[in-house]
Amino acid sequence: MSSIAQRAELQAQIWKIANDVRGSVDGWDFKQYVLGTLFYRFISENFIKYIEGDDESIKYSTLSDDVITQDIKDDAIKTKGYFIYPTQLFSNIAKTANSNESLNTDLAAIFSAIENSANGYPSELDIKGLFADFDTTSNRLGNTVKDKNSRLAAVIRGVEGLKFGNFEDNHIDLFGDAYEFLISNYAANAGKSGGEFFTPQNVSKLIAQLAMHKQTTVNKIYDPAAGSGSLLLQAKKHFDSHIIEDGFYGQEINHTTYNLARMNMFLHNINYDKFNIALGNTLLAPQFGDEKPFDAIVSNPPYSVTWIGTDDPTLINDERFAPAGVLAPKSKADFAFILHSLSYLSSKGRAAIVCFPGIFYRGGAEQKIRKYLIDNNFVETVISLAPNLFYGTSIAVNILVLSKSKNINKTQFIDASGEDFYKKETNNNKLTDEHIEKIMKIFDNKEDIAHISKSVDNDIISQNDYNLSVSSYVEAKDTRELVDIHKLNEEIKETVTKIDKLRLAIDSIIEEIEG
Repeated sequence: MSSIAQRAELQAQIWKIANDVRGSVDGWDFKQYVLGTLFYRFISENFIKYIEGDDESIKYSTLSDDVITQDIKDDAIKTKGYFIYPTQLFSNIAKTANSNESLNTDLAAIFSAIENSANGYPSELDIKGLFADFDTTSNRLGNTVKDKNSRLAAVIRGVEGLKFGNFEDNHIDLFGDAYEFLISNYAANAGKSGGEFFTPQNVSKLIAQLAMHKQTTVNKIYDPAAGSGSLLLQAKKHFDSHIIEDGFYGQEINHTTYNLARMNMFLHNINYDKFNIALGNTLLAPQFGDEKPFDAIVSNPPYSVTWIGTDDPTLINDERFAPAGVLAPKSKADFAFILHSLSYLSSKGRAAIVCFPGIFYRGGAEQKIRKYLIDNNFVETVISLAPNLFYGTSIAVNILVLSKSKNINKTQFIDASGEDFYKKETNNNKLTDEHIEKIMKIFDNKEDIAHISKSVDNDIISQNDYNLSVSSYVEAKDTRELVDIHKLNEEIKETVTKIDKLRLAIDSIIEEIEG
């Protein structure tokens, strides 16, 4: 099945599930049940494949729980990070979902058992709380147990109906496509900023390519504002799996999104020992200080959020912020995330960060931080993207590429906001693979292209008050119609002559009438 056909079938099936529970669950909350059920099905099938191996004589789903020895369980948890008994498998629960009068409590018990199976093992923190947002007893599913079970069964039936064979053989990112589809169709209608922690897949692809450009291997990849993990996973999806040697790291402040990111890792067949997603405030309680530096950093941090800033005088001594000599404004934490990423970046690596355009031209503390970045030659490229690429905002965002291994004192500016760099769609513009390839070629060549790219001496940037706006250095193409002034003057003369003749004719007619 082609990727287009798979995507169409996936979306049609999700809409069918939505119709079955419509009127009960808010669209934005509903995604938790679909994605949680997708995850439950995936880890069940993934676990079956592990247990059975290539032995066709073993049918794990038909076995009795009683035949499972502690040694089997112990080995499985050490390898997969969790354990699922045969009776707990998605396929067995789906068989009786319609008639199971205790479906909601059975699911709650199964999810709890899967999470608890990792207790005392190295995978405990990676598994704990994965199903926390899949609340099978919530009144949002209905006021009675019967109503709850009916809607849960509808979701299970729908997810069971997704016929994509083995998850690892899919031509598309099943979880990512489901998530993107749900956000694009529900977030705006629900009146919630669901897109704020979701980076569209092709933008993620561009960012991953920028961060990993011409690096034959990277030690590990890191996202300090991981969201659902889409940026990290694009690195895996579009590059040879061996290029990332020591795994995927991220931190996320939102608990629900943190769970989605961990699920996303599993759904991309990244084992628990190859990823580390932490929960917490990256700016005030950063994790992975012992793991740095990172050869590749990707990030789409929240735009202009408030933070404690100068209200905490100790932060100016923090090794992440101290070199700049100033903290990001309390009302705009953008540069705090940027300085954090720079601090975690290796000497050979790159960081590609989605940024709000205002940080590149405003004065005050932000200007001083830009001065620090330019004077130390850390800014490789600033790319201006087209508007309306992200869910929930029409802003034309920028990508900031940081590097500690530049060998020239110039900064590249790329204007990729024109119509040659995006495809118009109904609700949002979209980057295609062709657009990404074009941007990457310009980024790689560092050649000046009229109205598109320019490499500027850092001395010139300093003379321009450290303004890093692309429009300050790349002249926009004049799309106004060219006017031939000489031709226009001749046409005006002809028109005036015709008017004069017309007036004489009118005067003559009036004289005849009056005579």
